[in-house]
Amino acid sequence: MNLALFDLDNTLLSGDSDFEWAQYLISKGVLDREVHEARNIEFFEQYKAGTLDIQAFLDFQLAPLSRHPRTELDAWHREFTRSRILPLISNAARKLVAKHAASGDLLAIVTATNSFVTGPIAREFGISHLIATIPAQEGGQFTGQARGTPSFREGKIVRVEAWLESMGLWLGGFEQSWFYSDSHNDLPLLEKVTHPVAVDADPTLAQVARQRGWPQISLLG
Repeated sequence: MNLALFDLDNTLLSGDSDFEWAQYLISKGVLDREVHEARNIEFFEQYKAGTLDIQAFLDFQLAPLSRHPRTELDAWHREFTRSRILPLISNAARKLVAKHAASGDLLAIVTATNSFVTGPIAREFGISHLIATIPAQEGGQFTGQARGTPSFREGKIVRVEAWLESMGLWLGGFEQSWFYSDSHNDLPLLEKVTHPVAVDADPTLAQVARQRGWPQISLLG
């Protein structure tokens, strides 16, 4: 058995589920457009620039979850998936996942986006293992805080290793391991696998991939 890890935003998706979720809530009037849209764009630009303060971002991202009942959030998410996420999933992305599944590889999505937003998306791809930032809950209600290590930059390695350890496995125990990502923020985990693959890469990752001879692919269209 080999291992195939997939980043989600701008990798398996041709867009960013974090950003789209906030924009969706703004479009419904749940969040104030004037206040939140500029902040949402600011965090997205910081992420692309590699300057994101993950804790500040999580405070922004998770706070809306704490203000609404879970049943209402779940209903919104179903509409969000239909209207905003399904159009971002290409046939090429589905085929890549299916190829690794058919090979019997152990599959996981590894994403900084919280598991409330990304859980249904992982299930849409048929991937049962999701390593995501965890929004804390008490009695089924979100608290607005994150639990444990955010799945971001070096934190992705921490979370992947803990997940594998829980199954009696370790990253170095796989003869072949893949990680697909678009972002230079994922260089720490890309450097840990035997087959790092740049997917529609940002300029920094594309340059690193060229220098190191890593494959570069596109899942757009």
